[in-house]
Amino acid sequence: MTRLSALICAHNEEQRLHACLSALSFCDEIVVVADRCTDGTEAVARQYGAKVVSGIFPVEGPRKHAGLAHCTGDWILELDADEGVSPAFAREVRETIARPNAADWYQVPIDNYVGDQLVRHGWGGSFGTSSAARLFRRGVKSWKSERVHPGARLDGAFGGRLNEPLRHMVDEDIADMFARLSRYTALRAQDLADAGAIKSIPNDAFRGVRRFFKCYVSRKGYREGDLGFLISLMAGLYPILSNLRAREILRQRRRGTTAVAPAPSAVSVPLQRAEAAAR
Repeated sequence: MTRLSALICAHNEEQRLHACLSALSFCDEIVVVADRCTDGTEAVARQYGAKVVSGIFPVEGPRKHAGLAHCTGDWILELDADEGVSPAFAREVRETIARPNAADWYQVPIDNYVGDQLVRHGWGGSFGTSSAARLFRRGVKSWKSERVHPGARLDGAFGGRLNEPLRHMVDEDIADMFARLSRYTALRAQDLADAGAIKSIPNDAFRGVRRFFKCYVSRKGYREGDLGFLISLMAGLYPILSNLRAREILRQRRRGTTAVAPAPSAVSVPLQRAEAAAR
């Protein structure tokens, strides 16, 4: 029988992890990467029979690779702790990977929620996505070493898009959206500063306007009312704020006022296994 591994990276996700893991009994194993967790994330993961990989992973790409190294399934289903699956999604995944002519990777549609409102339109510009390559054979997907939304490489045959979506609880409210924009631009700024890839203010402004137009008009964010406008605005602000904050980091470094961050690590501490749960 084709084996399926669920891969989840989590940082202090004790509250949301229960709902995510409780729906994954259709997977043959669950691997949870606990990145610098100080709450009960690891205990919750073990409760559901997951393999727990504990460590310090400041960069998202190495974090995912650390988890992937402990997956033994023929196929990987990649999830975040704030995402959930339905029974219909579980059936479609199992049917897809059981086909003798299955491709190597599939796009998975994502239903994004802000609070209790489903927002289908307007996502993009590094501030959200309505689909992603989340189902793939082991060894097909790899990630770049970036702090947020790392680029991914996918080898092999593309099998198209599944019908059933993941349910993604993006933000609780508008305040959460602003907090996420702040986190994302801070992380992106570090990547830009490290690479020395700082763009000019006119270039940033042009990219920001283009992203806003793409999200609000081309991707029909206008159909989502206030939230659609706000998502498009934040997608437009993302490159501008990231570059401004990168310039600030470089100025601080030149003045010698920025502490040196610890080097990213892709090596986990010893794997902690729970009692195998019946699945």
